Amino acid sequence: MASPSSTLRQRGGQKEKKQMNGKTDHADAYLDNVIESTKKVVTSEWDYKIALLIITILSFITRFWGISHPNEVVFDEVHFGKFASYYLQRTYFFDVHPPFGKLLFALMGWFVGYDGHFLFDNIGDSYIANKVPYVAFRAMPALMGALTVPTVFLIMWESGYSLPAAVTAAGLVLFDNAHIGQTRLILLDATLVFFMAVSVLSYVRFYKFRHEPFGRKWWKWLLLTGVSMSCVISTKYVGAFTFFTIGCAVLIDLWDLLDVNRKGGALSMPTFGKHFAARAVGFIVVPYFFYLFWFQVHFSILYRSGPGDDFMTPEFQETLSDNAMAASSIDIQYYDTITLRHKETKVYLHSHPDKYPLRYDDGRISSQGQQVTGYPFADTNNHWQILPPQPFGEDNQLGHPVRNGDVVQLRHLVTNTMLLTHDVASPFYPTNQEFTTVSLDLAAGERHNDTLFEIRLEQGKAGQQFKSVSGHFKLVHHPTKVAMWTHTTPLPEWGYKQAEINGNKNVQQSSNVWFVEEIPSIPAESPRLVKETRKPKHMPFLKKYFELQRAMFFHNNALTSSHPYASQPFQWPFLLRGVSFWTQNETRQQIYFLGNPIGYWIASSLLAVFAGIVGADQLSKRRGIDALDERTRSRLYNSTGFFFLCWAAHYLPFYLMGRQLFLHHYLPAHLASTLVTGALVEFVFNAEPIIEDETVLTKKDDLKKKVPEKARKAFQKASERLKGQSMLATWAASGVILAVTIWGWWFFLPLTYGKPGLTIEQVNARKWLGYDLHFAK
Repeated sequence: MASPSSTLRQRGGQKEKKQMNGKTDHADAYLDNVIESTKKVVTSEWDYKIALLIITILSFITRFWGISHPNEVVFDEVHFGKFASYYLQRTYFFDVHPPFGKLLFALMGWFVGYDGHFLFDNIGDSYIANKVPYVAFRAMPALMGALTVPTVFLIMWESGYSLPAAVTAAGLVLFDNAHIGQTRLILLDATLVFFMAVSVLSYVRFYKFRHEPFGRKWWKWLLLTGVSMSCVISTKYVGAFTFFTIGCAVLIDLWDLLDVNRKGGALSMPTFGKHFAARAVGFIVVPYFFYLFWFQVHFSILYRSGPGDDFMTPEFQETLSDNAMAASSIDIQYYDTITLRHKETKVYLHSHPDKYPLRYDDGRISSQGQQVTGYPFADTNNHWQILPPQPFGEDNQLGHPVRNGDVVQLRHLVTNTMLLTHDVASPFYPTNQEFTTVSLDLAAGERHNDTLFEIRLEQGKAGQQFKSVSGHFKLVHHPTKVAMWTHTTPLPEWGYKQAEINGNKNVQQSSNVWFVEEIPSIPAESPRLVKETRKPKHMPFLKKYFELQRAMFFHNNALTSSHPYASQPFQWPFLLRGVSFWTQNETRQQIYFLGNPIGYWIASSLLAVFAGIVGADQLSKRRGIDALDERTRSRLYNSTGFFFLCWAAHYLPFYLMGRQLFLHHYLPAHLASTLVTGALVEFVFNAEPIIEDETVLTKKDDLKKKVPEKARKAFQKASERLKGQSMLATWAASGVILAVTIWGWWFFLPLTYGKPGLTIEQVNARKWLGYDLHFAK
């Protein structure tokens, strides 16, 4: 078998030391040159600064050019523009995302004197006609997007990569149509991506000060990393992926600090404890309190009743001024006639004389009892009388309030029958119980227990009065402990397409909640209808916070309905699908959210290349061959590997989600993939020199210790690390990548900026992977 190449080091065999004439002198000269250059620490790095300035200018141009077009509501501006208006009107609303990004929009509106009069109701509504300062609103995400590009450049610079590597990474974001398109509209993703990039940059800066622990700069970058991560998760909950990325790096760092054989010397356990505590405070405690702060601001601003009331409990709603629920609630008394309404589906508890069929379509047999259904409209068949299990005396029926925990009966007034559930399967759910009614005689006799139901108020106290509108409750069957429940699937024709009512064995399910909408039996002159002026009640901040968190997570996970432009995670790296944001038939203009296909394909390809390089390196090491020197391998695994981890952490979790997903969910991962791309361009086209002689390596290590600390840090600079190597190949590769990326950006520019309008031929020319563009016919 042929011997390994002379450029590789063979492990496992006995090494022969060969002394070559003049080699020691050559090594001395080489090391003297290195030491001399490191003493002259380059503080200007003018080439990086010029590149950063140019990239920043181009970033602002690409994000702000034509930002006033279109002057209409576009795509999800109907949501986030509306939320800004609600903030400015102090009106409570509900959204599945944390408040930080939306507060920034409200802040911009406040800066320009906007009063929140426009509610962004429909896509295509005119901003000009409604006098909305929409350019100011769009300027906020555009600013974030413009600053993201130089942040990417700074990440590469601070990580010690060469100038072409930094330019490549930043250029792929600079000329990406998806990043541009998402940052020119009133959307949250620009804020999310910017602070994700700042988090990575801050951690890189913090890590560079690892040899100066607990110093001023060390603490500064530690806390800035924590605050930046808090801003990410305070914008969208997918910011948790950034926490995971940084968290993995921190755990590896702590594991290295625990090593007694570490190069910097072993740490005592008290010192290690200080390192651990500092990171716990900076990366967990500070971000969490900063995250809580934005919710405190959110609650403080939104003190008026609004469209978000229905998502919250009655107790929460009573903290809002002008709350209709608190103002219209009335104490419910026995023998009142009431209408019961389901909180989620808004159908009324309803019954009519028709019977359940003898057999259902699947062959199961029913009780053939009177149908009990859910009906969406007001009707006298929705009227029920609430009765005690044992009647009061005829002269003592009035004035007895119904309370939390009471066992009651419900009489259907029109058919004069009593509500009942029993151990018969419901029409749609064989595991749930059928609801029906029985005659008063049976209800007073052998079926009495089956007609008993318990009132369980949500978060109610023992003995608390049961009220209309505000009294959200579960109606639990007393003998069998099932809760009355309904859903959105309509019954067949025999049930008039009304909703099924059944007994749910999962009593804790949140969709079991009902409320009494009105009490028709109360006389108009009744003193119970007299309303007193009520002041908003107080509710502790943490109680409000945890209630809102539960509602946000529940409704976020419930976003499972289909969407015509939804996509799957496997489609994102290859840019197989986009999203139509806006169209205008008269001018044939459209905004189609799509990345730069060429840039995406290059970045995705190099992700695979990185995995292949790591796999090949591990395989060669198993066979006793070192294909890489230790410094190159360390950089590949620690730095480029960190970027790859960042990509994986922001991408792979979406495969576990069951909610609606869109291309914009890939933007943070795409940014990380550009960092990997820039790093690999340098790795592939610049092989660092390997000094094989043990004497030289030992002498170099000894001499490095004599170099001043400030100069020693310069070993990490790309200019020193790659000194003596030609950068021509790297610049050529970077130039080719940027050239084709710029061409792709320019080709798809009309779809990103919404102008100019395209002809049928031009539209079809851009349907590279069958993109569902408008005006293709």
